[in-house]
Amino acid sequence: MSDNKPLIGFVVVEIGHSVAAPYAGMILADLGAEVIKVENPEGGDAARGWGPPFVDEMGPHFNAFNRNKQSIAVNLANTKQRDALKTLILERADVVICNLRAGSADRLGLGSEALLKEKPALVYCELGAFGSGGLLSHKPGYDPLMQAFCGIMSVTGENQSRPPIRVGVSMVDMGAGLWSVIGILASLLKRKETGNGTRIETSLFETAVAWVATPVARHMMGGGRQLPQGSGAAGIVPYQAFFTKSGWLVIGAGNDRLFASLCRVMGCPELANDPRFVNNAARVVNQLELIPLIEAFAAQFERHELADLLDQASIPNAPVQTISDLVETEHTQQIGLLQGPRGRETVGLPIRFNGKRPDFNSPSPSLGADTDRLFGAYYERQN
Repeated sequence: MSDNKPLIGFVVVEIGHSVAAPYAGMILADLGAEVIKVENPEGGDAARGWGPPFVDEMGPHFNAFNRNKQSIAVNLANTKQRDALKTLILERADVVICNLRAGSADRLGLGSEALLKEKPALVYCELGAFGSGGLLSHKPGYDPLMQAFCGIMSVTGENQSRPPIRVGVSMVDMGAGLWSVIGILASLLKRKETGNGTRIETSLFETAVAWVATPVARHMMGGGRQLPQGSGAAGIVPYQAFFTKSGWLVIGAGNDRLFASLCRVMGCPELANDPRFVNNAARVVNQLELIPLIEAFAAQFERHELADLLDQASIPNAPVQTISDLVETEHTQQIGLLQGPRGRETVGLPIRFNGKRPDFNSPSPSLGADTDRLFGAYYERQN
């Protein structure tokens, strides 16, 4: 077993689409599992068409989350094809990831209850929209809907007078994929001891609520209405972007020691002992008096000049970069996060084993590329 491919030998069947389930499947594939992606023969995963741009008829979402996988085209309404998939699962799969609409898998005979009854060692992950057991469990869901419903949009953006803002990445979808992987890995560890599989449940709703844990805690503690903070963070000051002569720079003086260092850099060491700013709680209460002082100081410098001053004082800071800036940053290149062929590069797993990141083996597959190979033996037995 390779140090950076600890899941070699495990087989995962991914009955999913869009982002959440494919992201979970990709993580497992990068870790060495054989991941078989199930797609509708009529167009495949909808994410294939989410673009432009397109490369090999695949949009960015599909390219980003489906590397190192195999693809089989299965019409789940077709009994023969559905039976072939079920046989594949029962004969080979260690794990099933399923995020079909609530109730669909059960009606097709591919739900956790039916499959675990026939294969008790199976680890079955149900990745839903609103989760089971509630009034909304029947409803479908997507990332922006959950960002809206679960309050993420209410604490994102500049102020209440502006339209709602979605976090610009699929944080809820990808987070649900991560929770799926955590549950799967924990269940595989348990199975090693007991021989038994399990049914795992997670959902976009539960993930989104988990991401607002701090605003929920603040609300429950009597903190009042939770509001958007722009580039800042509620409860920490100064901890936001400041405009310089050549762009925005985020300064994170998140404790009293760092704030005192910032005051010295600003040439105003006495501010650290000012009763209005003497600790973080005071700075939060009096931020409308403090922030303009830092803004005026930052505006005197080129961004790189201010960053150098802050670095010398060990004060955390970072420029607000574009995606292009990020990709071209030397550090990004040096740590090997971008993997794959030119024009199809994707972001590798943010984890290393003994210094080595899981390898890129193959780009996202064409629709149904592995159907004949994986279903051929089953069809031969039927004939």
